[in-house]
Amino acid sequence: MKILFTGVGGPTPRSFAQSLLKYSTYTDWEFFGTDINPLSIGLYQSDLFQESYLIPPASEPESYWKAIEGIIVEKSIDMAIILPELEVIEWSKRKETDSLPCPALIPDFSVAELLIDKAHMTSILANEKLVPQSVEFERFDPNLEKIAETLGYPYWVRSSSGSSGLGSLQINSLEELKNWIHINPMVSTFLASEYLPGRNLACKLLYWNGALVRAATGERVEYIMSKVAPSGITGNTSFGRLLNEPKLVELSKRAMETIAKHTDSTLHGFFTADFKEDAEGNPLITEINVRHVAFTQCFASAGANFAEDTVRLLAQDPTFDQSFKHYTFEEGLIFLRDVDELPIIMKEADLLKPLSKDWHVVSS
Repeated sequence: MKILFTGVGGPTPRSFAQSLLKYSTYTDWEFFGTDINPLSIGLYQSDLFQESYLIPPASEPESYWKAIEGIIVEKSIDMAIILPELEVIEWSKRKETDSLPCPALIPDFSVAELLIDKAHMTSILANEKLVPQSVEFERFDPNLEKIAETLGYPYWVRSSSGSSGLGSLQINSLEELKNWIHINPMVSTFLASEYLPGRNLACKLLYWNGALVRAATGERVEYIMSKVAPSGITGNTSFGRLLNEPKLVELSKRAMETIAKHTDSTLHGFFTADFKEDAEGNPLITEINVRHVAFTQCFASAGANFAEDTVRLLAQDPTFDQSFKHYTFEEGLIFLRDVDELPIIMKEADLLKPLSKDWHVVSS
């Protein structure tokens, strides 16, 4: 099976590819990669991708599609895995008016567009009490002090669109907010939300033609290179837990059904709902990604191989069971990740314990 992966400079497409290569026996694979940056490491991983291509960005649709279609025809590509948000949007736009050049799991444009706009998504889900109290504001808003009048201190601020915690920080004063806006010149619109001190949770959802067919839940505990981000959030989890929490699935499902009703759309695609718990332990949705996220390989290594599920659906595998399945895990499972390393799945109880204070080395 020949599969085209876009955005292979990012960790998520490579994680998806590794999920198939290492944890699936569905078929034999040939992977092809694309990226817009000649420095992208995935373009040069010949052990993973048979061939790789430097292509124009999706922001240049005419040249982008010419390159993509050329690769698909020349290499007889069976399906494409589209993961960068800008490319998901471009493919969803095309799906609205024309057929896709090959099978790909792409959400409706109206759904993707709404979910990428975190502020819009929050406003739609507010009546369902699924999201934290929030305030959208522009960087040049003259009445920034009113945010604290609504939310109180501390509160959380981030870019109203995009992923990976762009522009995110806990705000404790008006001066902190003004300074943060100043050092984030690329962000024009921000979203401030009530501060949620609890667990950072995720629910993965695979929809096929309106039906939820697979789901699983987990917790993000620590992030790779967290010290480089003032918020401590970089978008790449280094330590997480694999959870069995049906409540998260039900809340995510409710949110997606609300979005589908608002956009008059059929739910189709892969979504990752992110939650934070409030002080009472109630999970609230902070964002819903329109794609897989980087630690999808960790789920695959523990038996929840959403990458294989996606491929089998796109291949119209008649043996694939499309009835709903909530993947569950052995209690106490965690995953550890780092840059350039395969994840490790283990029991949290088996983590190394600190040495006792009276322990010492005796030299021979």
